[in-house]
Amino acid sequence: MEIFYWVFFPFLLIFPQGEDNFTYCPATGLAKGNERSEFAGWAFPFPGVFLVEEFISEDEECEIVELMDRDDWKPSQSGRKKQDYGPKVNFKKQRLKAGSFTGLPSFSRKIVAQMKACAVLSGFLPVEQCNLDYRPERGSAIDPHFDDWWLWGERLVSLNLLSKTVLSMSCDSEDPIQLFPISNEEQSASFTQKSACRSPGGEGTECFLSPRLVPGKEVSVAILLPQRSLVVLHGDARYKWKHGIRRRHIQHRRVCITFRELSADFCAGGRHEELGKELLQIALSFQGRPV
Repeated sequence: MEIFYWVFFPFLLIFPQGEDNFTYCPATGLAKGNERSEFAGWAFPFPGVFLVEEFISEDEECEIVELMDRDDWKPSQSGRKKQDYGPKVNFKKQRLKAGSFTGLPSFSRKIVAQMKACAVLSGFLPVEQCNLDYRPERGSAIDPHFDDWWLWGERLVSLNLLSKTVLSMSCDSEDPIQLFPISNEEQSASFTQKSACRSPGGEGTECFLSPRLVPGKEVSVAILLPQRSLVVLHGDARYKWKHGIRRRHIQHRRVCITFRELSADFCAGGRHEELGKELLQIALSFQGRPV
């Protein structure tokens, strides 16, 4: 059981350790300070996130999960269970072979086809699929981490099923993040906040708040993932920010499907181009069973 201690100061509420203090806004691409945090009224650009709500229908969701549950779920870390469809990999030694990989599952063919409608996924060819099962009674979570980038390419694609959750983005860097003031009425990226100031003569003048610098490690951004939503992490969100899911954000059973593409070394012109071709041919046969 997690116990949080809240510390109150005049006009300020300090979030408990591990709490997200910003929330990503898909409409603007901004990470906005949460109302009850010290960063309320502040924001900064948070590039590299693409979110689609209701990517599949409720009927499609039920069918996909039913097909998944026909196969065994293997125990994984932090209270999760998993099903893997991908090559055999030793990331530490950077060794890779097809092994018993027979392709992505048949039900993923339609999902992958629907991705082509998303411009950010132009040319995306998944070579690996990982299904994860989260349940609150197991204390399921996933620690903040970077996905490997020796084998996996820039775009990470996840489909969130059965319940909503929160993807928490964090970094360990001391490098400063520049925050810009915004008002409640302003929902655009203008970053302008005016306040009424009074001169000695009583006449109103316009004042502008200056940008604010905070160390990156003090910032955590919540990306709200509705049920049946698709999220893509790329660019800065892929390489500069770790992603994870906290236990308290798993309130019901959650199933996540994550698709990964090959890195440049395994694509055309790369050092391991031929192996990459072999793996893609297997993956896109859509005849696979969990390995």
